[in-house]
Amino acid sequence: MKRRSFIQKTTLTSSAIMMGGNLAFGKRANTNVVHNFNLKYAPHLGMFKHHAGEDPIDQINFMADQGFTAFEDNGMMNRDVSLQTKMGETLEKRNMTMGVFVIDKGGNMANTLAAGKKEYIDIFLDGCKKAVEVAKRVNAKWMTVVPGGFERNLPIGIQNANVIEALRRGADILEPHGLVMVLEPLSDSPDLHLRTSEQTYLICKGVNSPSCKILYDIYHMQKNEGHLIHNMDLTWDEIGYIQIGDNPGRNEPTTGEINYQNVFKWIYDKGFDGILGMEHGNSRPDKAGEQAVIDAYRKVDAFL
Repeated sequence: MKRRSFIQKTTLTSSAIMMGGNLAFGKRANTNVVHNFNLKYAPHLGMFKHHAGEDPIDQINFMADQGFTAFEDNGMMNRDVSLQTKMGETLEKRNMTMGVFVIDKGGNMANTLAAGKKEYIDIFLDGCKKAVEVAKRVNAKWMTVVPGGFERNLPIGIQNANVIEALRRGADILEPHGLVMVLEPLSDSPDLHLRTSEQTYLICKGVNSPSCKILYDIYHMQKNEGHLIHNMDLTWDEIGYIQIGDNPGRNEPTTGEINYQNVFKWIYDKGFDGILGMEHGNSRPDKAGEQAVIDAYRKVDAFL
């Protein structure tokens, strides 16, 4: 064989082997490519259990594999210390930011701060103190607070003042640790004291602390007041955390009436670098429903 023919043949063979190798491993390479979301969307436990199984650590790892860079867990305070620690270590290893957990004060309607009663305030403050220790284990910054129900026998101004005073005392506990309680107005019941972004904004201004901000839950606020972008803009300097859910149904974006792609683009353009908690259900069951959630977020996040 002539030297030139040998070189050409060897080169073609080597190229074919390299191409074959790339093709052989192409499928694996594609599955390992992590999707880069523009915002920090935070799933919760149970959202992908059909893919990842029941183990919380496996679920967190699955979320990270899909490209999610944050995580939230309302019930974190009620988990074993050993699991809290392990979850915190996993989040750090996967470079995920811990989102909110709920400060335990006995439930959304219980121990209302609007009443101004010492026993209710003491329960709340005890929850704040315990939350500091939990936050250390999971490297959390934000904690959800729902002040409770109306105290109907008091004027609304007095109720607001009672809430502000209680939250100031909570902020005194959290502020030295750089922690932030985020107040969530809800649509679950007309008996809840805190229901609009306007009122929550007023209370945050009254508390006047970097440790007291608004949790703007888009699902609840669409139900209670609408005009999402307008009202977020009015209250923007006090918004510390955002949560997601389409309406009606409180499921993933694209299943209801909210134009989430436009809303997310507006939030992105505002320079928001915080977390958007995926506090909603899956509109469809099993693995297909879980994949639909992932696909929905990839779709509405494609606003650039």
